[in-house]
Amino acid sequence: MRIEANPFAYEFALKDTALVLIDMQRDFIEPGGFGETLGNDVSLLEAIVPATKAALAAWRKAGGLVVHTREAHKADLSDCPPAKRSRGNPSLRIGDEGPMGRILVAGEPGNQIIDALAPVEGEIVIDKPGKGMFYATDLHELLQQRGITHLLFGGVTTEVCVQTSMREANDRGYDGLLLEDCTESYFPAFKAATLDMIRAQGAIVGWTAPSAALLAALNHAA
Repeated sequence: MRIEANPFAYEFALKDTALVLIDMQRDFIEPGGFGETLGNDVSLLEAIVPATKAALAAWRKAGGLVVHTREAHKADLSDCPPAKRSRGNPSLRIGDEGPMGRILVAGEPGNQIIDALAPVEGEIVIDKPGKGMFYATDLHELLQQRGITHLLFGGVTTEVCVQTSMREANDRGYDGLLLEDCTESYFPAFKAATLDMIRAQGAIVGWTAPSAALLAALNHAA
C-alpha cells in the first residue's frame, strides 16, 4: 500500500504494519485528569477523537494490528522516579487521588483509554512507565514476533509521548508515520514544530500524513 505523505510517499504492507495509539487516556483527555491538573485545556486533545476513531475503525476493518499504550505506574509508584513525580508543579501529582482515582496509576478509572477508542479483543495494550512506548516494556519483542516493520502513529501529546515513541521506533529500525489529525498537543505550536522535526531531512524520524490519506489507501486496496 501507498500513502501520499510528507516528505514523500510512505509504502507499507498491511501484514507488516501496526496502528499505534499513544496514551488516549481519560487522565489526559477528560476534565479532572492529570492533563487538567497541569493547567491545560484538555478540549484541544479531545478534538482529535473523531478522526482517530475513524482511522481506528478503518484499520480494524482491514484486519490490521492495533497497539494501545497507557502511561501507567504501579500502585506503590516504585516505577515512578521522584524527579518525574515532582515535574510540572501540578495541583495533583502522579499517585495522588483525583476525580477519576489515583493519577496515572494502573487500573484506576482515569488511567483507562477513553470509551470511543477502547481496545477490543486481540489488540495489544501496553502500560508504560515512561514517555516512550519501548522503555521498560516488552513491546519490541511483541512486534518482532508478529513481523511488524512499519508503524502508524496517533495519540497524545505530539511533542512528548508520541515523538519519544517515534524516535525510539526509529532507533529500532521501524518505519513510522504520524497521522497529523490523530495527534495533538496542549500547545498547538509544539505540535507544528514536532511535525516539522519528524519529517525533516528526508523523514529523518518518520513521515506525516492526514488520516484521509490512510483511509484512501485502505479503500484503494479493498
